[in-house]
Amino acid sequence: MELVDALRTTGAVRKYLDEAIADDVVYRILDTARFAPSGGNRQAWRVIVVRDPNTRAKLRDCYRAAWPEYLAQARADLVPWAPLNDREAERRAFEAVPAIDAELAQGPGAFANRLDKAPVVLAVFASLGDLAAVDRDVDRYPFAGGGSVYPFAWSVLLAARAEGLGGVITTIAIRKETAVRELLGVPDAFALAAVIALGRPAREVRRLRREPVEAFATIDGFTGSPLR
Repeated sequence: MELVDALRTTGAVRKYLDEAIADDVVYRILDTARFAPSGGNRQAWRVIVVRDPNTRAKLRDCYRAAWPEYLAQARADLVPWAPLNDREAERRAFEAVPAIDAELAQGPGAFANRLDKAPVVLAVFASLGDLAAVDRDVDRYPFAGGGSVYPFAWSVLLAARAEGLGGVITTIAIRKETAVRELLGVPDAFALAAVIALGRPAREVRRLRREPVEAFATIDGFTGSPLR
């Protein structure tokens, strides 16, 4: 697949065929993704390939525990956990969590209920001692450190696409990071960055919809003329 085609067609895939993915395929994916850029080329990522069914189920439960909170905020027209959210509005939104939790419990359809059934489950951690977190001490929400691990996570999806697979980068389980680290025996010096699920897509990837360049790129200033 041509690079531009891959970039334009690699979306989030959450439904997979019931088809096992061989270890050599997973190895090739990670072998390609490791060339992702990172601060100082420190390659601050650590990947745990989660195979054991019991461990997978417990990881799913960590993800599942936070999912109703995500949905509650989204249904209240809030961006889930956005740094600028009105915290009182979030609190009111969370009042719907028990009802949403009961709704999810009615069936296995939601991705949160079947994460453990994905053919490949990867837990991606970031080494806190190797992140160039240049905004660590600023008076706002810091995010620069993620630049040393998320390009790797994205490269995993691109490499999987080259193998005919699809996947999704999820961050919901971070809400239960302590439990995930204990489950997988991860030291405190590592933070959960994402859980990546991979598999053979259950259906063809559809055309992705994104805002045009004019919607986010301006010239010489935030309110400058759109780049056309």
